[in-house]
Amino acid sequence: MQVKISARHGHLGETAQQIIREKAEKLLHYFDRLTMIEVVVDLKKSEVDSCHVEIKVQAEHKHDFIATEANHEVMVAFDLAMHKIEGQLKRYKEKVQDHRRVPHAGELPRTSNEQ
Repeated sequence: MQVKISARHGHLGETAQQIIREKAEKLLHYFDRLTMIEVVVDLKKSEVDSCHVEIKVQAEHKHDFIATEANHEVMVAFDLAMHKIEGQLKRYKEKVQDHRRVPHAGELPRTSNEQ
């Protein structure tokens, strides 16, 4: 799996990049068939003084998962976006594995007193 980290309108320090990379790699715990994680940090201070973080995750046989968040602190925005991605991956994995599947009426086993 490949992790790409890029910054717009500024520079992201090496320690911040390492922390983001380590946290991003933990997404494999939620869904192990990820091919790439791309993190874009926009450091441009707008009128509300917030940084924007976008996380794009590519998985095998699936469209991209995307989450964006904004906050005054880069790491807070990243953590909030990660929380959104984790939820998306959990829901998708449950859907794929179909653990909570309820059998349809035609699939229910018949009891001995039914004819």
